[in-house]
Amino acid sequence: MRNITVEDLRAIEVFKEVPEDQLQWMIDNSRHYELQEGEYMTRPGEELEGTHILFSGKIELYRIQNNTKHTISELLPGTITGSLPFSRGKIGVAFGQCVELTQIMTLPKELLRHLIVSFYELTQALVIVMTSRVREFTELEQQNEKMMALGKLSAGLAHELNNPAAAIVRGSVSLKNHLLMQPGDFKKLISIHLSPEEVDVINNKMEAILQSTDRPVLSMMKRSEKEDEILDWLDDNSITGCSDIAENLVEFGITEEDLEDLKSKINKNDLSPILLWINNNLTTERMVADIQEASKRIADLVGSVKTFTHMDRGGEREVVDIHVGIRNTIIMLNYKIKKANVKVIEEFDTTLPKIKAMVGELNQVWTNLIDNAIDALEGQEGAELKIVTFREKDFVKVAICDNGPGIPKEIRSKIFDPFFTTKSVGKGTGLGLDVVMRIVRQHHGSVTLQTEPGKTEFLVCFPING
Repeated sequence: MRNITVEDLRAIEVFKEVPEDQLQWMIDNSRHYELQEGEYMTRPGEELEGTHILFSGKIELYRIQNNTKHTISELLPGTITGSLPFSRGKIGVAFGQCVELTQIMTLPKELLRHLIVSFYELTQALVIVMTSRVREFTELEQQNEKMMALGKLSAGLAHELNNPAAAIVRGSVSLKNHLLMQPGDFKKLISIHLSPEEVDVINNKMEAILQSTDRPVLSMMKRSEKEDEILDWLDDNSITGCSDIAENLVEFGITEEDLEDLKSKINKNDLSPILLWINNNLTTERMVADIQEASKRIADLVGSVKTFTHMDRGGEREVVDIHVGIRNTIIMLNYKIKKANVKVIEEFDTTLPKIKAMVGELNQVWTNLIDNAIDALEGQEGAELKIVTFREKDFVKVAICDNGPGIPKEIRSKIFDPFFTTKSVGKGTGLGLDVVMRIVRQHHGSVTLQTEPGKTEFLVCFPING
């Protein structure tokens, strides 16, 4: 281990203008030592020993989140870290493990008060280090917060997309198999002889069925009753060869009266192949409709993602309806809502005027508040999340309320502080509500909290002409 000199400290940019006697005092009053590869300079939860300066070697700074190692940065020779003047940081927040043999000089934290009182230039240099560190760490943690939020949304989105995608695959396979089975029924159909009038009757009937939007919404019991009635009619008229014909006819609102009307206008011997042809068309229609519905669900989800992230616009303010962002956020978090068995109640005043806002940032507000509410409701019976929008004078207000356990009195004043979190390690960085507060203030608005056991409400307020 080599002896550290004033020149060694002067080689570090921040110490270039510090008087020699102050640097020598720092050297004389510091502990000089080496750490072997694999040894730790710091661990989460341990008290910081003092101001560390690295002169050789390398230290990896990392956290453990969800049993996974996440490297924050590498500390190289010339790095100044640990406890610094005026810093509120007293406890380590990450692992600092030596990657190779590392020489360190540590000024004990007990001497920081004397340093501040006696050595102005040295204190100033270390304060510059602290402010740079806070800025870099905040940017890093904000990025981490965004990545964690993106991870949650991605997981939920994957689950939401999985169901309609699987439905499309199943539907397309079923449709293909159904079409392969149709030649026999088509052969029966073309073997009959229909007059032009009969063709028109069948064609008009089929067109009316497919274009009708007034299809019955039936309970399971009522649907079963109607299917039994149709089956009886089919048996009475010797219609055979298709097991799902009664289900299809009821689904499309076809009654016994409709069947009697068709029967009265065509040759009785032709009724069976004609009904089988109609049923095949209805089956095809249902399969195509299922595929269309699943495709629309995927398109809606992709549209929600695009609107939510605001991919096609910059960061400028524009006039927006706040309900669009709230609804898109609920869609994005829908998997988590369903998993936590949370009932969402929307009480929206759709007559509210639009506000001028940065849409992407606004969606981050809704995401953090709704996500926190869902976390608070996890595992609770009768969990409810109520979102209310209303106008009060010249302000648009959004209340996000859950019936969870509430926020303990002793931490209510801290919840908007940067890096404060009540979540377990790996589940949050403590920046969610800090981000909410900063974004709302950017929009000249406010966020207030009211909480008690059984009710927690965050009230977000925006000026209409802000």
